[in-house]
Order: sequence, then C-alpha cells, then structure tokens
Amino acid sequence: MNKVHIVGAGPGDPELITVKGQRLLQEADVIIYAGSLVNPALLDYAKAQCKIYNSASMTLQDVVEVVKNAVADDLQVVRLHTGDPAIYGAIQEQMDEFKKLSIDYEVVPGVSSFLASAAALKQEYTLPEISQTVIITRNAGRTPVPEKENLKSLAAHNATMCIFLSVHMLNDVVKELIAGGYKEDTPIAIVQKASWPEQKIVRGRLNDIVGKVGKEDITRTAMIVVGECLDTDYALSRLYAPEFTHMYRKGTDSEGK
Repeated sequence: MNKVHIVGAGPGDPELITVKGQRLLQEADVIIYAGSLVNPALLDYAKAQCKIYNSASMTLQDVVEVVKNAVADDLQVVRLHTGDPAIYGAIQEQMDEFKKLSIDYEVVPGVSSFLASAAALKQEYTLPEISQTVIITRNAGRTPVPEKENLKSLAAHNATMCIFLSVHMLNDVVKELIAGGYKEDTPIAIVQKASWPEQKIVRGRLNDIVGKVGKEDITRTAMIVVGECLDTDYALSRLYAPEFTHMYRKGTDSEGK
C-alpha cells in the first residue's frame, strides 16, 4: 500500500513549500488540506484528476476515513498542513490513528510562519548579547496552556518570543507579558499572513501596540513577535570577527598579524 505524506505547506507563498512537498502534491491522487489556513493556490500543483478535500469542515474520523479508503485503493495521499506540521498542526492524533490502522506515513517538514515572519520583518531573532533563545508559544484560549507555560511565566526570560494563535487576545497578551517582566517599551511586531500577497506588518511597543492593531482590524492569521531583537544595538558575531580563530579560518593575533 502507498504511504500517507503529511506535508508542511509553508506559510502561504506557494513557492515556499519544499521541493519534495511540491512533488508530492503533483503526484497525489488525494489531497486533504487545512482549508482555514493553507493558501489554496498550492492546490494548483495538483493534477486534474486529483480528489481534494477541505479538512476545515471535517472531523478527525472524517479525515481518517478518507485516508483509509484511499490507501486501500492504493492511491497516493497528501495531508497538507500549514507551515510546519509539527507546530500547532494537530498531527499527532492523526498519526496515532494511522498507526492503529497499520497505515504507513511520512512527515515532510515545511517553513513555519514564525520564520516567515522573521523574513518579513527582515529580522534575526538571535542577536549576540541580546537574545539567544526563541520561545514559540500561544496564549491560553479554547485550548488550555499548562500553568508553567503561561505567558507571564515565559516572559520572565525576556527572550525573543513568537506567539501563535493569540492576536485576537492581544490586550490580554500584552498585560501578561508586562506582568511577567517585559518592559512596557519592549518592541513588538504583528505580522498578518506572512509571505501572502496581503501580508501586513504593524510595529510598536507593548504600551501602544493594541491601539495600532485595532486600527488595522487584525483579528486572526497573525504572528506576534516580541523582544529587544526588534529594535536595539547588538554585538557583532564572533564568527566573522577578523581576530577570531575557528576550524575553517585562522584569526589575526592581538597585533593584527
């Protein structure tokens, strides 16, 4: 039997899917895509006779049933998720069901929206002497967050933070971040639909971002990025310093020789 391919679609731009992901879409007989988030332009890669399902209106069992029947008919199946499937993709429960049914599967990674947001912002998240840690998280909503992982607790690190699925609760997010230890003037950016044609960026500080975003009517499909990396002086990397020696290059000594 054919295996199921769980494919990361990337953040939106159809050209940001991996070469392997694109090939699998072109070869697929059945595609089940996350219609609430995946750019439908990616479906243009599918062949004319491919059967396409939008999982936005399906339950877990609906998805599994389509996969089971397709694999039984020896068809090639792609389960297309937004970004990278491992981040808020709800794929574990699907893989566990496939295991129960002895359906073989493979996961093909993709470009996550938190990385596409960095590209849109033209920003490195891990600046020397500013932040060497990136926290990927979300605010508690209909899906709870473990108490030890709430925003207030994570904010104590003052690291670069990328917050998914929370822009509709931005006021609460800001309050938690400040209560946890970020200064009120900490830089923050909201990137809506990173890499899409309608991409929108709003920059500000924790103490003014809510008002700025309210004027732009951004309520979903947006990444929240917070941290000093967004607007600060930083140390240059030692990797390219002329005096720094590493296994590929000998640096100059203290006298510049």
